[in-house]
Amino acid sequence: MDIFLIAAIVIGLLIFTGSFFTVRQQSAAVLERLGRFSSIRGPGFHVKVPFIDRVAGKVSLKVQQLDVNVETKTKDNVFVKLKVGVQFAVGPDSVYDAFYKLDNPYEQINSYIFDVVRAEVPKMKLDDVFERKDDIANAIKAELQDAMASYGYNIVKALVTDIDPDATVKSAMNRINAAEREKLAAEYEAEADRIRIVAKAKAEAESKRLQGQGIADQRREIAKGLEESVDILNSVGINSQEASALIVVTQHYDTLQSMGENANSNLIMLPNAPSAGADMLSNMTASFVASQQMGEEMKAASAKQKSAKAKEKIELKR
Repeated sequence: MDIFLIAAIVIGLLIFTGSFFTVRQQSAAVLERLGRFSSIRGPGFHVKVPFIDRVAGKVSLKVQQLDVNVETKTKDNVFVKLKVGVQFAVGPDSVYDAFYKLDNPYEQINSYIFDVVRAEVPKMKLDDVFERKDDIANAIKAELQDAMASYGYNIVKALVTDIDPDATVKSAMNRINAAEREKLAAEYEAEADRIRIVAKAKAEAESKRLQGQGIADQRREIAKGLEESVDILNSVGINSQEASALIVVTQHYDTLQSMGENANSNLIMLPNAPSAGADMLSNMTASFVASQQMGEEMKAASAKQKSAKAKEKIELKR
């Protein structure tokens, strides 16, 4: 019974004097004995000698982040604010250096960030700051890595998270961008109008060409029909000249009949000279010959154009 009592008293004294302590996960405790460094304790339950050992402090091994706002001036004399985020951590083997060599790591990192940003940004124009923000972040990380490694801190990442120019400059930039976009839109609209006009002109030209070719084909078919009519009349003993005159007179009266049926006026002015029929025949013959020649020329031109396009395609394939 006395032994249990003594043990309980000893345990109570240990608890009262704070001889037991715990260290959380992702942390390390620095233990000092009589004011001097003794050891580093990792996560778990630990015991220290009362009144001789003490926990001098604890160091977090987690990745920490420090956000710093820096205002500086660019090469083209524009004041700009940069927000820089730096992620850093203490390694398990660097707890001693991190605890004893550096009193305030946040102030140290903050000072280096200011120094690097105000050394790099004044060399750049405002547009370059936006385009090369990764270069600025890499310069910050390299400088901090060299400076903080001796203190036990490892720089995980450096980021330029925000770039905020002066309000007047930002407004001017927005106006410039809007003007450029309007200019580009106007150029696109003008190009679209030009394409529409060219396409319409090509369509009209093609329509006229096809219309002329159709008229020529029509007249050629009429001429073939008349030729067949002449051959039929020749077969029954009527010579070609008489057959032609007969066909012209027949077509002439057919035309008169058609005009009489469809015209609103009852008065029709026609030539009545003795040579009217002969003149009409001569004019029709000349018209048919000209139409046939025109049709042949248009077909030849079309064939030539197709041949040129085929040669061009062959050259492009080569």
